[in-house]
Amino acid sequence: MPDDLYQRYQTAHRAFQAHATSCASCTRSGPDCPAGQRLFEAFARLQDAYLTRLNQRRKR
Repeated sequence: MPDDLYQRYQTAHRAFQAHATSCASCTRSGPDCPAGQRLFEAFARLQDAYLTRLNQRRKR
């Protein structure tokens, strides 16, 4: 069964990458517009949650 959190994290990453590719204000290294900031924050939040969960599983 696929990991839903991982899938959401990857989807958020792809959404930010697509935005950064098409937005003249944003770069792949960081957002410089409100939409890019929102997409990047969603990606970062999901990535943190996923990595935290991985670390918790490893400690068991």
